[in-house]
Amino acid sequence: MLARNAESLFWIGRYVERADDTARIMDVAVHQLLEDSTVDPDRTCRRLLRVLGFTEPEGRLDVRTVTEIVAFGRDGAGSILDTIGFARENARGAREVTSTEMWECLNTTYNGLAECERAAKRLGPHEFFRYVEHRAAMFAGLADSTMCRDDGYRFLLLGRSIERVDMTVRQLLSRAGDGPTSPSWATVLRSAGGYDTYLRTYRGALDAGRIVEFMMLDRLFPRSVFFALKQAEECLAQLDHHGDYRFGARDEAQRLLGRARSELEFIGPGVLLDELATRLSSLQDLCRKAGEAIALQYFHAAPWVAWVSARDAGADMAILEGEL
Repeated sequence: MLARNAESLFWIGRYVERADDTARIMDVAVHQLLEDSTVDPDRTCRRLLRVLGFTEPEGRLDVRTVTEIVAFGRDGAGSILDTIGFARENARGAREVTSTEMWECLNTTYNGLAECERAAKRLGPHEFFRYVEHRAAMFAGLADSTMCRDDGYRFLLLGRSIERVDMTVRQLLSRAGDGPTSPSWATVLRSAGGYDTYLRTYRGALDAGRIVEFMMLDRLFPRSVFFALKQAEECLAQLDHHGDYRFGARDEAQRLLGRARSELEFIGPGVLLDELATRLSSLQDLCRKAGEAIALQYFHAAPWVAWVSARDAGADMAILEGEL
């Protein structure tokens, strides 16, 4: 597979996942701000912007301001509009390795954002967020049902998995400073679409320790950190067509992901809440390093080859010999 196509598929997976998760986080946060009068809007909005990686503006923040920045911003800072546009541009350049249905889904989603934005500013942002969530789910379903399980699909899934780890960590970071009995921990479950699954798993007991355990260690929930790490690790193992090494993984990305996965897999019971913020920041740094290692391994651009005449080559050699 061409490196540019592999890179495009990797970033399509990341961008669509980022738009989906950002919409989920914002949808839950906006509802909380509007329904709970005890929540300080400015403090909550600033923490939300920090967690999502946006620059905090001056002045007091409210729901409308933070929605304009995170959902409708057009300054290239990573708003939902920007992210979907980036995914569409990557799909445009990789038409030969994506299905027609996938391209049409992204293109239709992008073209429908303007009308959804106007409706959101008139009626509220909920419908805009739901539109993004539904379209991201449609794209994921089309990718799973129309792509061959070849290297192209693996790069798409790899990008989605790494971004999912990063965004799940951001969701947990948004609550890392709250007390273990705070009801706001349930917003993490709602942001990840795992509220009902959690209640069935733990028989309805809402507890911060169990919520963190579910979001980080659950082996069956597809948005847990462990599940996404393991999926990314499997994609890298399948992409390495010469992976029968006697001394473990050769590639840096595989080592990073495998180490993080094994640390979570064998962590002691009841210790996740201890230094949670430090642990989450370490996982966030891992996603950055893994992305850089994957880019260096698979997407690097080889230097172009310049053909020179025998006379020019001989002159260059004479100059070198004179210098020596």
